[in-house]
Amino acid sequence: ELFHSSIAEVENEELRHLLWSSVVFYQTPGLEVTACVLLSTKAIYFVLHDGLRRYFSEPLQDFWHQKNTDYNNSPFHISQCFVFKLSDLQSVNVGLFDQYFRLTGSSPMQVVTCLTRDSYLTHCFLQHLMLVLSSLERTPSPEPVDKDFYSEFGNKNTGKMENYELIHSSRVKFTYPSEEEAFQVTTPPAGCSRGQLHPKTLLLTSAEIFLLDEDYIHYPLPEFAKEPPQRDRYRLDDGRRVRDLDRVLMGYQPYPQALTLVFDDVQGHDLMGSVTLDHFGEVLGDPGRAGQGQEVQWQVFVPSAESREKLISLLARQWEALCGRELPVELTG
Repeated sequence: ELFHSSIAEVENEELRHLLWSSVVFYQTPGLEVTACVLLSTKAIYFVLHDGLRRYFSEPLQDFWHQKNTDYNNSPFHISQCFVFKLSDLQSVNVGLFDQYFRLTGSSPMQVVTCLTRDSYLTHCFLQHLMLVLSSLERTPSPEPVDKDFYSEFGNKNTGKMENYELIHSSRVKFTYPSEEEAFQVTTPPAGCSRGQLHPKTLLLTSAEIFLLDEDYIHYPLPEFAKEPPQRDRYRLDDGRRVRDLDRVLMGYQPYPQALTLVFDDVQGHDLMGSVTLDHFGEVLGDPGRAGQGQEVQWQVFVPSAESREKLISLLARQWEALCGRELPVELTG
């Protein structure tokens, strides 16, 4: 009833899939908002919170859809709903380990990233999306153009694996990242800093563990982009050696997906100091931050209890291989 009375644009439109997800818009890359995402046979709808309107620029407001004018007599009140017509969809970029996907059209206003942070939710949505796209009638693709000499022989092989691309029958391109970009394992929990939750990408390698600020919306560059984004795809927020991990604190109340990683702040092994060292040897940042023999704590909220168990298992395996004993894990109640 909600979909057909307040959201659907045509009478014979069918709702095929629904999920809740954090979303990021191309024109507001620093704002991550929660949305109810509805996939129909005609469009993808993002139902947003009413208080978010002030964050968006005027050009983007043209895309807000407000159909419910009989506010007093309707049981549902949709104040903001961003509409992405399937006929405008050109490509879908899938993030590492299916943690998010980006929908791209022909303009900056038609680029939206869904941060599901869950491979199963991403997989289900993409499967339903492909089925809906298969039912759409689109004009046939143009005949391929004969390649000239430069395009045939001009590209040099860099040795880097290319992303895997799937061209759907609807001519929508689905792009999956190459395994070369994945390092060993990555999960994107939210890091807690200064009393506020901040979304982070957690990267675990064989010897280090990093917290990264990832740009989910600008990469890979859309075709309409005239210049590269102002920030890099990954910005290092903090990094520690796995062997410097002292213990892991786990709590079951009130957040079963929370854990705290406690590191020894070992002198001479500050990864952040190493990566921010300039050419003349000055450390950019607080020179007294490391080397004081103090502890450094990362309080992390992982998307689910299952993800938390997986992360602890991977950490314990790496820690035991490096330190030769079992990783201490403490329950905090």
